[in-house]
Amino acid sequence: MNDPRWAVITGASSGIGAEMARIYAARGRSLVLTARRADRLATLKAEIEARSPALRVETIVLDLEQPDGAEALVAELDRRGVETETLVNNAGFGLRGRFATLPYDDQVAMLQLNIVTLTKLCRLALPGLIARRRGGILNVASTASFQAVPFMGTYAATKAYVLSLSEALHEESRRHGNADPNCSRSVPATSEIATRPTMVLPGSNMTGSATYSSSRAAARLSGSRSLKTRSRLDLRRRS
Repeated sequence: MNDPRWAVITGASSGIGAEMARIYAARGRSLVLTARRADRLATLKAEIEARSPALRVETIVLDLEQPDGAEALVAELDRRGVETETLVNNAGFGLRGRFATLPYDDQVAMLQLNIVTLTKLCRLALPGLIARRRGGILNVASTASFQAVPFMGTYAATKAYVLSLSEALHEESRRHGNADPNCSRSVPATSEIATRPTMVLPGSNMTGSATYSSSRAAARLSGSRSLKTRSRLDLRRRS
């Protein structure tokens, strides 16, 4: 199953993750889609294969909230012989409510998924991308990354972490990219800065609506002209 152009997308069953899958499929990328909901993954896989019969699409049903979720995903990718060229860290969720009354376990689970799992996957993917000097990591942050958000304090803090980590990894990994002076812009994946962490910043509208040209970020890693897309930010409402 070795294919040098695999895009691995977490949280791919709906919203931004599903849109990113469609975008990468339109660019001829082989896909590994992972999420908890097997039925939605199967539906998305069938949709993509109907549009692009020659495209290879794999699904992995997995709960990345679990402490060993990142390791389990990487182990399964290795078992299937998938060499990740692009990692899209999209899996995550938000909680609304007062910090002091939101369920403790739910907030810890949010930290696990939004921060710990994302960090593990970056760390596990980065050495291979550097060694191959190609590919990239796309981390989904939020406009909430830039300020404190009352009644969504923990969520905003997790996304601030994603923003900070992505910018730091970008600076650390710049020297590992192709020497092409245009590599800081949208260029073919073979000459994109290896492991260049890019961020999708959906709006944190409380109705759940979020508009963002996710394909623009994908284009930076795939080298294709961006498309317009509308997606949704999945926020769990808790009292």
